[in-house]
Amino acid sequence: MNEAPIACRTVLVLGGARSGKSRYALALAEAAAPERLMIATAEALDEEMAARIARHRAERGAGWTTREAPLELAAALREEARPGRPVVVDCVTLWLSNVLLAGGEVEAVIAELAALALRLPGPVIFVSNEVGGGVTPPSELGRAFQDWQGRANQALASACDAVVAVTAGLPGLVKPAPAPALRLR
Repeated sequence: MNEAPIACRTVLVLGGARSGKSRYALALAEAAAPERLMIATAEALDEEMAARIARHRAERGAGWTTREAPLELAAALREEARPGRPVVVDCVTLWLSNVLLAGGEVEAVIAELAALALRLPGPVIFVSNEVGGGVTPPSELGRAFQDWQGRANQALASACDAVVAVTAGLPGLVKPAPAPALRLR
């Protein structure tokens, strides 16, 4: 039996690399409205990434507008989020990497984004990688990134109305979810 969908204004979609999280986020936005905005955080720093970005843009097709915001994500959301038009942020992981490598105030921008998610005037879907389930990175920068990414995901999960974990293309609702109760006997 299918349950009725839960109405949400903000959704965090988590998953590993190639888990299907972006495809899920796009489908969620496409089902909601004919006009949608993609806020892309990737930068075409090499030929492979440029080709990847071009392929993703072509795959989105009609009904999508793209705005690039590799560093100023909160500003882009303040300008672009509005009722009636879903925004997909793809992805928080690349944005955080950009901020960290640019020497930005990582803790402050994470807090700003989470606070903003609570008061956005329109629907937003954040896509982010779950990076803490693998091997601990061997470098100091890698470990710092993994720590910050975990903190960013926690902050957004707390701020968003819903959290969906995508594994092997299959979405699972994490929030809201029923809370377990311990049976004492």
